[in-house]
Amino acid sequence: MEPAERGATRIADRVVAKIASRAAGEALSDTAEEHHEPPLASVVVHEGAARIRVAVELGYPGDIGARCRAVRSRVAERVRGLAGMDVPEVVITVERLHSPHTGRADRERVR
Repeated sequence: MEPAERGATRIADRVVAKIASRAAGEALSDTAEEHHEPPLASVVVHEGAARIRVAVELGYPGDIGARCRAVRSRVAERVRGLAGMDVPEVVITVERLHSPHTGRADRERVR
């Protein structure tokens, strides 16, 4: 039986989300980013294309745009490579910024 006659392989959305979460974590560790919570991803797959949303926590100060671009690029690359899907959209949401000043016990306002 020819491969085309056997049918198609469908990869579950939760598997693609796991790939995206891990890829985001890899991208953050590549930039020496110290993050507190692992990145969380949600995915919608339609007709072989994955639209992905990733929530991250980032250190501040820093180049937030560059870190988001690194995450976006790594997520798209890994999902394309491992799941064989097109990735027309990767939305990065920065849930929280962490500053060395916010970890103080007295929790004073950072000025």
